[in-house]
Amino acid sequence: MTESNQSAPINVLEELMAARYSCRAFKPDPVPRDTIERVLAAAQKTASWCNSQPWQVLITSGEATKRFRDVIYGVAASGAPSSGDFEFPREYRGVYLDRRRESGFQLYNTLGIAKGDKTAYAKQALENFNFFGAPHVAIITTDEALGVYGAIDCGGYVTSFMLAAQALGLATVPQAALAFHSGVVREHFGLGDGRRVVCGISFGFADREHKANSYRTNRAPIGDVATFVE
Repeated sequence: MTESNQSAPINVLEELMAARYSCRAFKPDPVPRDTIERVLAAAQKTASWCNSQPWQVLITSGEATKRFRDVIYGVAASGAPSSGDFEFPREYRGVYLDRRRESGFQLYNTLGIAKGDKTAYAKQALENFNFFGAPHVAIITTDEALGVYGAIDCGGYVTSFMLAAQALGLATVPQAALAFHSGVVREHFGLGDGRRVVCGISFGFADREHKANSYRTNRAPIGDVATFVE
């Protein structure tokens, strides 16, 4: 392969997609503001229905991250019921349940958590609300009137954000867990009733020495997900 082919756009994209993973241990070092703004500028090119660009992004840094962490961790640890703006999956069935279990056991095995140790499972789940130690959190919201399609557009934005961050040497973890307490998020940040919380993205610099970052999840082969009709 020639040098020009190695740097072809599809190769760059494939490299970014392959390198990206859900980081579950971050260094405390803050990300420079100009780097964050470059991520945002790249992600803003995301396609959306009618070019509506429904996403609004709140990004915490420094003390703002700590204040938000203290609030949402406290709520989650108290056992407060979930109150998301979007309906959560009714259940995981078949291959979807298999994939979910495999992903979970990969994490637990890596961290030395014994199978069936529900106390340890719950403790690890709470790390979502500690942002896995990340110095920044991006909260992604959409307009209520746009419904599920606004959320779908935001999903595309989340992918663009994570790939742009990856390209700039940052690590990310998308977190539906932060939307489990949408009312808390809305109140904490003073969001209007017309905004719906889609998810959060914790981000920063990866702690590459941490065991939680030492494994990678699998992906289904194309034959399992694509059907060609000719």
